[in-house]
Amino acid sequence: MLLNVNGVECRYGSTKILENVSLSVKEGDFVGILGPNGSGKTTLLKSIGRTLKPYKGAVLLDNKDIYSLKSIDVAKQMAVVPQDNAISFNFTALEVVMMGRSPHLTRFEMESEKDMAIARKAMNLTNTWHLAQRPINELSGGERQRVIIARALAQEPRVLLLDEPLTYLDIINQLEIMDLIKSLCVSEGLIVMAVVHDLNLAARYCNYALLLKKGHVFAAGSLDEVMTSENIKSVFQVDAMVKRNPVTNSLYIIPLSPPKSCPPRNCSIHIISGAGTGTVLMKALQEEGYRLTAGVLNVLDTDFETAEFLNIPVISEAPFSPITEKTRIANFDQMTKASMIVITSVPFGYGNLSNLESAFEAVKLGIQTYIIEEEPIEGRDFTGGKATALMQELKNHGAVFIKHASELPALVNAKHDLMELQKNGQNEVPGHTKKLAKAVVRPANPKEKS
Repeated sequence: MLLNVNGVECRYGSTKILENVSLSVKEGDFVGILGPNGSGKTTLLKSIGRTLKPYKGAVLLDNKDIYSLKSIDVAKQMAVVPQDNAISFNFTALEVVMMGRSPHLTRFEMESEKDMAIARKAMNLTNTWHLAQRPINELSGGERQRVIIARALAQEPRVLLLDEPLTYLDIINQLEIMDLIKSLCVSEGLIVMAVVHDLNLAARYCNYALLLKKGHVFAAGSLDEVMTSENIKSVFQVDAMVKRNPVTNSLYIIPLSPPKSCPPRNCSIHIISGAGTGTVLMKALQEEGYRLTAGVLNVLDTDFETAEFLNIPVISEAPFSPITEKTRIANFDQMTKASMIVITSVPFGYGNLSNLESAFEAVKLGIQTYIIEEEPIEGRDFTGGKATALMQELKNHGAVFIKHASELPALVNAKHDLMELQKNGQNEVPGHTKKLAKAVVRPANPKEKS
C-alpha cells in the first residue's frame, strides 16, 4: 500500500494553513509530523483523514483519491486517533472499542464472536481489557486515551493517524503505546502518521519525519536528514545538540536554554574536563560572557562535541588515545594565555594525567585555578595515587576547591570584577564583591565533606 499526499493546500475560510504539501508513505513507515504550534500539523492529519477536504491537491490511497471513496470504505483502511477524545455518552470502554468494528458490519448486523475477539485483542494490546466494563467518562485521561487507541486498532486499519497520541499518558504508558505501534509497523506493515511534540520520542520510534514551518514543508526524509541542529534552530528557534543514543542507536536531542545577553568580559577561562563533566559548565560560563578554551579532550568525547557545538577552541586528541607531547604543549600554551583555569570532577587515568600536570605548572605561574570536587579525587584516581598527590599540590599552591559546579559562576564573576577594579586602580571594593572575593582566595579542603 502507498499513501500519497500531492500538493495539498488547506484553508479555513480565506486563511491559508497549508500550502503545497507533498509526501509519499509506504507500508511499514512510521512518519513523525513535527513542527511548532500553528505550523499545520493537525490540519495535515485532518486532510489525510477525510475531515478537511484540501482546497487544492489530492490525498491518494493506493492511487485512489480518498475523497472519491465512500466513508465506510475509507474507515476499513484508515483509523484516526484525534486530539480531542471526548465522548458525549457514558458508554463502557468495551462498547467504545467495539465501535471500531462498525465499518466491517452491515447496517443492521450485530457484532460476532470474531468482532469481540478482535476488540479484546486490541484492548489487551493497549492494556485496557481490565477496564472493559468501566464507563468511559469515569476513566482517567490516560486510561481513556488508551481505550481510544484500542478502538482505532479494532478497525484493523492499514493506515493509522495519530494526533498527539501520548497526551495524558505517563512515561511507562507512552513507551508501551509507542512500542506497540512500532511493532505493528514492523510485523503488519501498518502505515503510521503521528503528530508528535516530543522530538526524542519521534527520533526513537519514527523512521521518517516531516518538518513543517508556517504551513510549508521545511524538511522531509530520514531522521538523519531532518533532525539536525540547523533544522531545529530554523524551525523551533532553539539551539539543540543532536547525538546518537548508544543504547537504542536512535538520535536524541538536547535542547539548550536561550542564551543570556551578558556583555562580553575581558577574561578567558581554560577548562579541563571530559566524559561530559564540562558540558553544562561550558554553556554557563559562555553565557556569562567569558571567552573559553578547552583541552585536551578526545575526539567524540561528550565535552569535545559540546565545545565544538558552542564554537569553543579545543585542543583534541584522537579517540581513546593518550595525550601526546605535541598536544600537551598546545594545551599548556592555552592555559598560560587564560586568566583562569577550571578543572571539573573528571576521572584521571594515565591517558589524561598530563592535563593535571600542566595545570600544576600553570598554578605555579600564578594563574587562578578552580577545582570542582563533586566526587573526591580518590574515587576517580586511576593512576595509583599520582592524581591525588597532584591535587594536594594544587591546593598547596592556592587552587580553590569547590564542591558543586553551580557555585563556580558567582566565584569567577567576583574574581573577574576584583581583577577589573584592581586593574583600574580602584581601591574601594563593593561589599558583595569583597565577600565573594574572600571566598575565591581562600582554598577549601579538597577532602572536606559538604
